[in-house]
Amino acid sequence: MSIKKWMLPEGVEEALPPTSWELEDLRRKLLDGFRRRGYELILPPLIEHLDALLTGTAQDLDARTFKFTDPASGRLLGLRSDMTPQAARIAARRFRDQAVVRLCYLGTVLRTQPDALGGPRSPRQVGCEIFGEAGIEADLEVIDLMLRTLRLAGLKKAHLDLGHVGIYRAISGKLALDPDDEAVLFDILQRKSQPDLAEFAQARGLKPRVVKVFAELMELNGDVTVLQRARETLKSAGDPVQEALDTLEQVVRKLRAEAPKLPIHVDLAELRGYSYHTGIVFAAFAPGHGREIARGGRYDGVGAEFGVARPATGFSADLNELLRLAQ
Repeated sequence: MSIKKWMLPEGVEEALPPTSWELEDLRRKLLDGFRRRGYELILPPLIEHLDALLTGTAQDLDARTFKFTDPASGRLLGLRSDMTPQAARIAARRFRDQAVVRLCYLGTVLRTQPDALGGPRSPRQVGCEIFGEAGIEADLEVIDLMLRTLRLAGLKKAHLDLGHVGIYRAISGKLALDPDDEAVLFDILQRKSQPDLAEFAQARGLKPRVVKVFAELMELNGDVTVLQRARETLKSAGDPVQEALDTLEQVVRKLRAEAPKLPIHVDLAELRGYSYHTGIVFAAFAPGHGREIARGGRYDGVGAEFGVARPATGFSADLNELLRLAQ
């Protein structure tokens, strides 16, 4: 048999002893911890009808989802590429009469392509979600749980990255850009390219004061003192921006009280999960590792397309990556 037949697809991994046992030990440890914190375990299916997988939170996952036709029904099916939308569906349909729902999950997801930084295509995704809590206490609970998850995995020196997509939404919403231009502007901000911003603004005829706000937004990243600078820099951007800064300041203040030594980085132009997140977004990074090792944020209104709209916040990580970095 050709050796090529033994090779796995690019970005797809398998686990062998002793790594497989180490993964199983970590899985049990994490799920036991979630259970003690009051989270209910769900085990969503690997495949679902495509329209359900791409409803609500998952529209941006379309290009990363494997699709095929169900021989039994003729309908399009998809292999899950993220378990968060499945958790949202389950919370809306199976826990609709429960005011506040806390769910956890762990399972393999499959993606047509890795993320921009070359991540795996078959991560073992672990995560927690809170549905029905709109206050920052829920965001703080999820951030705390994310950091505890990293510590349980042996990663004790992670630092936290904070942002708020509401700031960008409030500023860009005044421009009434079409989806294509919105995507271009989004990409420019993620790359923090001032020359590309100037070129984009000139081509679209944007007013200089608007360009100035976006240019300043790109520079608003660093330690928590960024929030003080943002107050002055973005004072003309409107109340929604000031309210978003209020939220970030409250979160930072409470995190500082609970974990005074936690390194916190603020980036107001970081828009991870922009297409469905509505408020605070966060990620954890490990020293010497360029890619985020856990991520999350608020996505209010989730479940509306399933008939139960309510606020939500959560985080997820890759079990394989956590174990690899801890070794």
